[in-house]
Formats: sequence, structure tokens, C-alpha cells
Amino acid sequence: MHQPTVPAGVNGALISHLQYMFDRPGEGDNHNAEPFAQCYRRMATLIPDLINEGCNPKIMLDYSGNLLWGVVQMGRDDITEALRYLACDQQMQNHVEWLGTFWSHAVAPSTPIPDLALQISAWHHQFADLFGNEALQRVQGFSLPEMHLPNHPDTLFALVKALKDSGYRWMLVQEHSVERCDGTPLASAQRYLPNQLMARNSRGDEVSITVLIKTQGSDTKLVGQMQPCYEAMGLEAQQLHGRTVPSLVSQIADGENGGVMMNEFPEAFRQANRRVRDGEGNVAALNGSEYLAHLESIGVEERHFPRIQAVHQHRVWEDVGDAIHPDAITAAIEKLTSLGDGFSMQGASWTNNLSWVDGYSNVLDPMQALSARFHQHFDAAVAADPSVTASSAYRQALLHVLLLETSCFRYWGQGQWTEFAQAINRRGEASLASLSSRSAS
Repeated sequence: MHQPTVPAGVNGALISHLQYMFDRPGEGDNHNAEPFAQCYRRMATLIPDLINEGCNPKIMLDYSGNLLWGVVQMGRDDITEALRYLACDQQMQNHVEWLGTFWSHAVAPSTPIPDLALQISAWHHQFADLFGNEALQRVQGFSLPEMHLPNHPDTLFALVKALKDSGYRWMLVQEHSVERCDGTPLASAQRYLPNQLMARNSRGDEVSITVLIKTQGSDTKLVGQMQPCYEAMGLEAQQLHGRTVPSLVSQIADGENGGVMMNEFPEAFRQANRRVRDGEGNVAALNGSEYLAHLESIGVEERHFPRIQAVHQHRVWEDVGDAIHPDAITAAIEKLTSLGDGFSMQGASWTNNLSWVDGYSNVLDPMQALSARFHQHFDAAVAADPSVTASSAYRQALLHVLLLETSCFRYWGQGQWTEFAQAINRRGEASLASLSSRSAS
């Protein structure tokens, strides 16, 4: 239930959308502001309660950076203390795994490539500021906002390289956003094993990262009613590198839709953990990094995982052949796109029925321009003196760049949300114009 930052406070101040809900209780579903707030902290109660019942609950948590920032802005110490307990308590470390993500819930395929690493770094800073560097060192997995995996070779390569450079070991991806290296869909059994995602850019450079496959679509009922547990009960162990390994069902809720996560999840989570405790179905709850550590302990490593790539890349590489060059990649993409048979380099998300690009030029064009101006102004200065990133001028400009890339501004169509984006863009432009004016004088 990502709560974006919006320019809707007093005199247009930047506030959390959760604060916006509290400030306007009569609008839409805003009366749910406090129940939402409680949802952000409730695992700090659910997990200990289940442990006391003799269960071994597991949960992976994905909180955007500006949700965490917004909670701090609101002074909700009850939420931050609950999350600190989940992130730092030694007992909780056996049950709770935090996943990294982009700071402002940006969708990777349409985020300017230089900003992918900035989004990752900003989340690291936010998390470490709240919970400490020791807690940050335990973050090994990455959760893509909207499960939106880039499939353009250069964007995917930049994302995977940035993740590896930042210390991430694995990433969660949606099953239909990837394909086998021959272009065919993943085999059914392969969805329940770790895979090795290969990324090659338009110059032929390669990098890879382990991925766990999120099965099925975006329906929150899958998680809200603990479908992963019951799906796992119908699976068998598999053979991988000559070892018997458990099949892993991986799921993630895409936020609050229809009250499912808010109202149905807690009791479903309790019931599922009690059934596992009582030995039903011969299953166990495991978090992602814990599962990979188990495989490693029995001699199954990343190099043994099946190799896969982003969806539609097989057609690109087949068309290009051995002539890997930026111009050749561009030409192949243009040709394949023109065929009108479903080929796309917009990436793949929860569902192919939604685009974060089509119809949003009034957000995307300013977003690209603001990012370009930011890098034009700061990149050389940061390269010469990295301490520039600690300056208030840099941080204010970066804040607006990252915020403008938030997925929510390109989800609901034209209206209030695109107007929020335009307001953020105007402030970012004004900030950079002011810096340029000072530099010139």
C-alpha cells in the first residue's frame, strides 16, 4: 500500500498521501487513513503472536522510501518503532526479511537510466537512516515497483548492474515478464525454482542476477487469502544440479485493492501459519534469502540455476545475430515493433493491460527533461567532489527528480495525479534554474 509524496500540504508542501487522507477524511476512501496506518505497523504484533502459538511465521516486507519518509514526516513514532523492531530485533531477523526497492516506487522501464542507481541509493539511505547500517546489510533481495521489469537491453543491463553494484543478491520478477533463452515461456516447474536472469546491453556487455519467480497475476486475493501456502501444498520437490530441492511459491501483494489486504489478510495469515505448524501439506514457510541459503548449503549455487532473459529479448538477439551494436539493436527494435504482433520494449508488469507510458507525455517529457538537466548540472561536480551529494542544493534537486518518477502519477489517467506531477516538475525546474543562475553570476 504505497503512499506517494504529493504537493498537497499547507501552501503546497510535500506531504505523504497518507497525511493527505487524514487531512481530507470526506474524500473517497480517505476515512480508511487510520486503518491504513495500522496496516503498516501490524506485522510487529502478528509475528510475535504467532511465535507464541508455536508457529514459525515468515514475511518479506517492501516499503517504498517515500512511504518511510512520509511516516517520519507525520511523526508516527508508533509505526517507525514497530518497523524498527521488525528490522532490528534479533528474534525478528529469523522471521522478517526486508526487501529493497526504488525510493519513490518508480517503474524501471520508463525511468531514465542514470536514475536507476539513484533510486536504489536513495532507498538505502532512507532505510539506514531509520534502522541502521547493520539492518541494511541484511537486505539481499530487491522488489521491483509494480513488478515492472525492463526488457530493453540497455535498461535491463543498467538495472541489474546497479543492483549488483549495490550488493543485492536476488530480485523478484513476474513470471510473464521473463522467457527462456530460446524465447519460449518458462516451464511450469521452472517457476518454482530460482533462475539466473541474463542481461546483455547493446554493446555486448553481460551481467546476471538470481531471480525468484512471482507466479500468477496481480490479484491481491492471492496473498490476502494466503494462496501461496495452499499452492505449495500441491507441489513436489524437484531435482536441480543432482540435488533434491523444495519447490518455492513466491507471491507479493500489489497494494490495497478492495480491502483485501486490510481486512482479510491478517486472519488468513494466522490460519495458514497454524496449518503449517500442525504439519498439513508437508510445507514450510521460507523467505527468499533463506531459501537460497538452503540451496547453497546443499551445493546448489547461482551457476546451477536455469538461465532466462527478459520477455521478447530472444526476438531482438535473433534479429541482430552477431552484429551487436547500439545501431543494430535500435534498428531491430524498430523493425519488430512495426510488425504489430505484440512485440514491445516497454517491459512487462503485473498485467499487460496497463501502460505507464501511453497517454502520459505531459508527465514523461518533463520527467526526462528534468532528469537530463539534473545530471548536466551535477554529474561533473559529483565526479570531482563526491561530498557535493551532501549539499542541500543537490538533495533538493534530487528529491524532485525522484518524486517525479513515482508510478502513481502515471496510473490513474489525466487529472489530479498528473497535476501533482506537473507541480513537482515546476519546483524541480525552479530549483535547478536557481542553481544555474547562481553559477552564472
